[in-house]
Amino acid sequence: MKYRKLGKTNLDVSVVGVGTWQFGGEWGMDFTQDQVDQILNKAQEHGINLLDTAECYGDHLSERFIGDYLARHKRENWIVATKFGHHFHGNFDRTRHWSADDVLVQLDQSLKALQTDYIDVYQAHSCTDEEFINDELWTMLDKQKQAGKIRHLGISLAGNDFIYQTDKASEVGAEVIQVVYNRLDRKPEKEVFQSCERQNLGVLARVPLASGYLSGKYNPGATFETGDVRSRHEQEERDRKLRLVEEIKRNEVTVGVSMASWALAWCLKHPAVTSVIPGCKNPEQVVSNAKATELL
Repeated sequence: MKYRKLGKTNLDVSVVGVGTWQFGGEWGMDFTQDQVDQILNKAQEHGINLLDTAECYGDHLSERFIGDYLARHKRENWIVATKFGHHFHGNFDRTRHWSADDVLVQLDQSLKALQTDYIDVYQAHSCTDEEFINDELWTMLDKQKQAGKIRHLGISLAGNDFIYQTDKASEVGAEVIQVVYNRLDRKPEKEVFQSCERQNLGVLARVPLASGYLSGKYNPGATFETGDVRSRHEQEERDRKLRLVEEIKRNEVTVGVSMASWALAWCLKHPAVTSVIPGCKNPEQVVSNAKATELL
């Protein structure tokens, strides 16, 4: 495994992390604690130390799985990033909560679920610019940093072209930007990454496998079960992406190299990107993701 400094924080993160949206049940699979343990054990075995979760991956469900694991292992071996701003009511059903008082409640709920005294990176979760402009919220969060509940603040952008929030990150005390970035979606290269480099912000690239399309496992015409978030994508759009993936595989991926490893390494070769946070449903996918470092 390779490690990079996360922007101007003092955190050395593995260049491949573990995204944990799937633990909340919206990717077509309900996890058990044993399955989560196997994934996180394999991640640690391969030197991965970064976990990214959120308040609304289930109603703190993903956080609880991680918290149960952390309670039985060394918390200090892990860098845990989570998020705030939403409340989960059911699959694909959330409400938005952005007042300082509401977010403070969310923070305490996340700390309890994660069974920890502190969160390494606490991220605003897909907020609008209007929700972002909230001095009371950022003042409260700064106080929680001073109290030791939060080590660093971040912004998980709702889209990959939210340049206003990126440009204002340092002003509100945020040191990390999370953004959608992959071979099929390169919009952050235009403005967001330049702003991150100017401010020395850490960059976490989410959806680096383009919701699994860049795993190389799917062909045009692929369908997904109703409980899988990808079933919400229009079939025409899925097929367009998968045809493009076939073309990329033919023209860009070295023969004998797994497309998933190639796709993760492709993201990591951009100088602005600190780490990628692909999801994984089993230990074998953790191993495949970790192999991306061999291509750097």
